[in-house]
Amino acid sequence: MAGPRHVHPGQMVEAWLVEAMERYNEESLERREAYAAQVHLPGSVLQDLVWWALQALPDEILVGLDVDGERPHQPDAEAAYAGESHRDGLFAGQGFVISEAAVVNRGDSYSVHHLPEDWTDDLFRSDRGNRGGRFTHWLHTHPNAPAVPSGADADAAQETLGVDMILGLRFSPEGPLPWFDDVDGTRRTLAAPEQPRRFGRRGPPVLGVAPSGHRIHEIQLIAFHRTGLGVNVVLVDEEGWPYGWTND
Repeated sequence: MAGPRHVHPGQMVEAWLVEAMERYNEESLERREAYAAQVHLPGSVLQDLVWWALQALPDEILVGLDVDGERPHQPDAEAAYAGESHRDGLFAGQGFVISEAAVVNRGDSYSVHHLPEDWTDDLFRSDRGNRGGRFTHWLHTHPNAPAVPSGADADAAQETLGVDMILGLRFSPEGPLPWFDDVDGTRRTLAAPEQPRRFGRRGPPVLGVAPSGHRIHEIQLIAFHRTGLGVNVVLVDEEGWPYGWTND
């Protein structure tokens, strides 16, 4: 299956998404002690992931992610977001910025984790299970559902060399996928700031509007290691600095 692909960061990122990423990074910094490691994701890649997820509705998508071995995290940013429980060498690709993303499958919450043959490496396929592919990290989407791992997600993560990520989206019009929120778990969200309730307004505040015409109310994003340890996501610009970072 050939799908959308992001290889080199560089395109413009929507202003509303930049503001949301700044708020997200502020929380990542405040909660750094809760994480054993960190992964740095460019905002341009995140924007592509959101667009692709909405284009694939009502399916979920599975995205392979790779790092740039010549683009380490900015040392000052790495140090700022590292908590006391930080562990080096926890997973493959640790310490390097994600640079490549490619959609490799789409389907329901179970079938989405299986790779089509076009994306597997035959030499290692028998050793790597359903995800016998060539990517370091993996991300899949939860359309109109929180970014909280299911049992199938946790099982699939056992075959990941890097980290697993989940992108949850709340959007409208909902179509056949009404917002499902009846699940427990830690949430990390990019949402619109709290707004006073206006007479006549229905539904949650709008964070931004996608090229598909969907109104995006909330983006949730988490990362975790196959051992169950949480991994802090830091959203960075094209120079590798976290959105909202100041060098003063």
